[in-house]
Amino acid sequence: MPVPVPRQRTTASVETVVAETAQGTAAQATLSSTQCTPGGVSGGDLTLLVIEDDPAGTFTVPELLDAAGTRVRIRTARNLTEAERLLTDDVHCVLVDLALPGRPDDALAPLRQVLRLAPRHAVLALAASADAELAAEAVRVGAQDHLFREELDGRLLSRAIRYAVERKRADSVQVKLAESRLRAQENARLERGLLPTPLLEGSDLRFAARYRPGRSRALLGGDFYDTVRTPDGTVHAMIGDVCGHGPDEAALGVELRIAWRALTFAGLCGDELLSTLQQVLEHERESEEIFATICTVDIAPDGRRAGLCLAGHPSPLIARHGRAAQLLPYEDSGPALGLLPNARWPRRQVELGGAWSLMMYTDGLIEGRSAGPGTPRLGQEGMVDMINRQLAEGLGGEDLLEAAVAQVRELNGGELTDDVAVLLLDRPGGRS
Repeated sequence: MPVPVPRQRTTASVETVVAETAQGTAAQATLSSTQCTPGGVSGGDLTLLVIEDDPAGTFTVPELLDAAGTRVRIRTARNLTEAERLLTDDVHCVLVDLALPGRPDDALAPLRQVLRLAPRHAVLALAASADAELAAEAVRVGAQDHLFREELDGRLLSRAIRYAVERKRADSVQVKLAESRLRAQENARLERGLLPTPLLEGSDLRFAARYRPGRSRALLGGDFYDTVRTPDGTVHAMIGDVCGHGPDEAALGVELRIAWRALTFAGLCGDELLSTLQQVLEHERESEEIFATICTVDIAPDGRRAGLCLAGHPSPLIARHGRAAQLLPYEDSGPALGLLPNARWPRRQVELGGAWSLMMYTDGLIEGRSAGPGTPRLGQEGMVDMINRQLAEGLGGEDLLEAAVAQVRELNGGELTDDVAVLLLDRPGGRS
């Protein structure tokens, strides 16, 4: 039998508790101060906010027969104004009477308003059985379920509230999961878009690159690189490293790369270009402790000579046809960008020869361990020996870079913590 829950006339609203005993009888009690979070059930208890249009001022709740001993705390509101005041975080579910006065052109206007007021709460629609179509429409616009007044009993109400709460919680999880996936996809597209596309149209040089950020699940780190061919036929290549591994360092690396490309197409080279890049870094960095190393190479149109500038960065490795790979000269290097005001970076002319491969890299490739944790770092000499062994095996291009990064990780005895960027320029068809 249903248990009536009278509303006290001296207050705008009242809160009651329907408690279930072992014999299935019900009694009313005052609401405890236990707080719950919407969308979940705490300790088996439920709090229901009823918004109904009952001229008698009562709401009849069927006797609850939940075997788990569920208590349903009931709050009643005569209108949406009262409901907004009573809609606190400890409410699990809202039961909206579809007979509430609405707009002439929209019978579900009160329900829509409740859905706007309670986006994190489960919502049930209460209707007369003659309004089945309206009840179904209520579910379509956002209610978790609908109940018919004439068919309401204790088990149905208890089960409907629990199902609505769990359905709302599951829906919320799905929405958050979908939002998270969209954000991840957008971030991935953004990071891929920030990685460089080499501009080498018209050049006979072949390009390859490998990039491995040190941050877990990131596509972009503090390392950066780029390669472009200017209208005079010169091929310009650059690789750099912002100290640190976080998203701020990645963003600064992208800014420096884009600035380098713009300055290169504007005709700057060598010391003039690096001085301007230092100004960019000083304006964009978050603190004066941030610096960046960089290596630039400009290869003459005939492919036989190059200008080399080093700003605190490891020297490139060159492998000439029929000869062992070796490092390019690095005695005239300048300081990293951002360390010294008014610094200078001399441009050194180097001979490349006919057929050659030029490998530029960041220190992530050489700072891993040489034989697992606790052993010395690989270093430049160890990297040169490793590359020479791989060249002797006939590796080149993409295969060489893939093997180099994989072996460095293997020698380190696990994942590398620093960002790694490696690019390779090949001139296989040149004459010696």
